[in-house]
Amino acid sequence: MADEEPASSDEPTDERRPVSRSSRPFIGPFSLRHLAALFATLIAAVLVLAFINTPLAGAPGAFTPRPGSSFVPVGDPTEGLRIGDVAPELAGTANGQPVVLHDLDGNPIRLADLRGRPVWINFWATWCPPCQEETPVLRDAYEAYREQGLELIAISVQETTAADVRRYAQTYDLDYTIGFDATSAVFHTYQAFGLPTQLFLDRDGVIRQIVLGPVSRQQAEALIEPLLAQ
Repeated sequence: MADEEPASSDEPTDERRPVSRSSRPFIGPFSLRHLAALFATLIAAVLVLAFINTPLAGAPGAFTPRPGSSFVPVGDPTEGLRIGDVAPELAGTANGQPVVLHDLDGNPIRLADLRGRPVWINFWATWCPPCQEETPVLRDAYEAYREQGLELIAISVQETTAADVRRYAQTYDLDYTIGFDATSAVFHTYQAFGLPTQLFLDRDGVIRQIVLGPVSRQQAEALIEPLLAQ
């Protein structure tokens, strides 16, 4: 009797059996683990940006940058000064030596000389885009309120020379006081970490508002007028 052929089987042989893929689900070329890691990274980035743009010390009533504007960090975020603090003098130390803020003509600028007047302090730089955007606001607000006693001190930081700042002031016809913080000593005294950083002081030199980022003309009026009314 002839040998019987083995019965055929529908089961694939080892050579024909498909190689199983990982049991983890995939979306396109990425696994869920990859997507989860990407999502976590995006959330972390959003939280960092939110932290950077939080007002100094998270002070109640402080203005944050308005939509569409920006705040340029130039150092690590710090807790900073608080609303209700007496503003420190416009001085500091550099290389262990005392530094006093001077204007573009070399004259010292002291808050002690301005007691009895509301003061708007603005840390800025000519190369800073949101500072450039805000320049007309400072110029127009100062022109509108200078006769009522407002003092505006724009403190230029991280600039090459005072001559560069002077050319900028002349180009845009800026009449308010501009200080040249050559070593950033005053910037550090005020525990600032980005531009523009602004503080609004009452007649006694007490900080009443803190702003990170540029302000609009309407915001400037809302900040200045209560100080003039005191």
